[in-house]
Amino acid sequence: MSSTNHAHFPLNNLRWGNNSHGIPGTHTTHSSKPPKTPAPIYRHAAPSGPWPWMDLESDTKLETEPASPARESADQLRWRGYPQSLFGNWVADRIKRCKMVENCSKDPREKCRIHYVDVLETGSFKPAQDTGPPIDVDERALHKLWDHLQIQPTGLRLRVLLVDNMKHPVLQMLGTRYNIEPFFFTSSLNWIPSRYQEEVIKKKGDHITVTLLFVRAVSWGVTAPSSQNKHISDSERAIDTQESLRLRSVLSSAEKYLLQDLLALHMIRSSDPSGSTIISYHPNAQWDRTTAERLKNLVQKVGESVYWQKIFEQSKDPSFVFLAILWYGLYAWDESLDHLYTHMNWLETNVLLTNDSHLTTELHTIQAQLLHYASLLEDFRKSVNFVRNTPNPGLESSEFTEHSRRDTNKLMRKECDNLLSEIDRLGFQLRNITDLAKATVNFVDSRRMQDLTTATVRDSASMKQISYLTMIFLPASFIASVFGMNVREIISGATETLANYVTVSVTFTVLTAWLVVAFQAHSPFHESGTGFGRRLAWPVTYIMRSTGLRQSLRSQPVVDI
Repeated sequence: MSSTNHAHFPLNNLRWGNNSHGIPGTHTTHSSKPPKTPAPIYRHAAPSGPWPWMDLESDTKLETEPASPARESADQLRWRGYPQSLFGNWVADRIKRCKMVENCSKDPREKCRIHYVDVLETGSFKPAQDTGPPIDVDERALHKLWDHLQIQPTGLRLRVLLVDNMKHPVLQMLGTRYNIEPFFFTSSLNWIPSRYQEEVIKKKGDHITVTLLFVRAVSWGVTAPSSQNKHISDSERAIDTQESLRLRSVLSSAEKYLLQDLLALHMIRSSDPSGSTIISYHPNAQWDRTTAERLKNLVQKVGESVYWQKIFEQSKDPSFVFLAILWYGLYAWDESLDHLYTHMNWLETNVLLTNDSHLTTELHTIQAQLLHYASLLEDFRKSVNFVRNTPNPGLESSEFTEHSRRDTNKLMRKECDNLLSEIDRLGFQLRNITDLAKATVNFVDSRRMQDLTTATVRDSASMKQISYLTMIFLPASFIASVFGMNVREIISGATETLANYVTVSVTFTVLTAWLVVAFQAHSPFHESGTGFGRRLAWPVTYIMRSTGLRQSLRSQPVVDI
């Protein structure tokens, strides 16, 4: 927006409703650790799916009533029917399921603010001081915001709109004004990675969406005292890959965490002058993730890069700005893996020096997180490949010559390959950290096995000493038992004889051994899988098997009588 057309709206001081939409916290104060991100449901972020936001396991009937009363009589109010006014299958039940309204910011203390960056037709970025302040939105100024969105900027190649604390009316305005598929908002509000192209018009343009999660290192809160920071709490022992990972090795005034952040971009690519727009969604203030203001400053600095400025001058394709924003995710990944590698070295050192069982739990948690990080990095790679393989249909317009079209496609492939090469480097670094974590866990496990072996040997020595003592007293015990027998050979006048004692003892000993072997399903005295009836005859079958009598009997021909 130019300074002449800029409209600064009053601060948001109205009641947007209770903040009970399922995200952590009700204000922007810090909790003890970063809030956990919701587990993504990938099937709900695919526009090509015929049943958006429907669960086959539990849904038998989908509501078909209108999402809201029709209000298209006044042009200023027609945005209130979004998304059903533009996408008829998005009925009230579906909107409720996707939490499009519920997950929008409702806290009146959170200001919905729209930052913007303008790229001029020459490829240079309009200076921040010439752009003007961001737009602060409140309900009293909604009609002004709608009127302002209708103004078509002039002299621009691209406009980047970055929205903090998205309110539901603002979502409806943006969706109606730019004809945005609701899946962009639902995947962004629910933290679901996605990438797709829509509204493709040959020689005119299209819409592309990339929503990806990436890992970013942040400082959080105040470091706990050393006595409290020594061990992991019980809540942190439960492995949950959606939780942030605390890096205890980093010594600073605040604890260091690796948390999942969101980069949600929707781009309208158009061959019309000043018709291209990028919309960036940012999570609400409760999440404490990358703000629109932060990303806006980074996008503004892209225009200060000599390398990228040459690219913008060589090609008029606005997709290069979209690609440049994706580099933010790579920078965050690179810093995070550096911190994670330092933390792994710290853990390995402590494992070698101490025998803390909590370290093993932490190592297993990191292993699970590393597997999750690998999937997020793969999503990042797929997103860049998507941009690489989805050329701008506007390149086919008369504004681009065959030579410029070929050069633009070649340049886009080159820059995407550069980013993919860096992602491959991150993947190699992540695999190294994963291997280090596995080696450390194996070392801990092997040391535990060594400790168990040592304890077993020590117990065996004790049992051997007990056996020696038993051997010393066994003869005396046997003699005492013999002389205590009530038999005629030892005590005169006894009714029983020693021969009867031997006969009964041997009989019951043989019977006991016979039954013990018969009741065993697996024994060397009978074949495995033999029935109980055949196992009762195990002495006969064992003798036949041992002497080869069974084989000789089977080899004899049968004589008919």
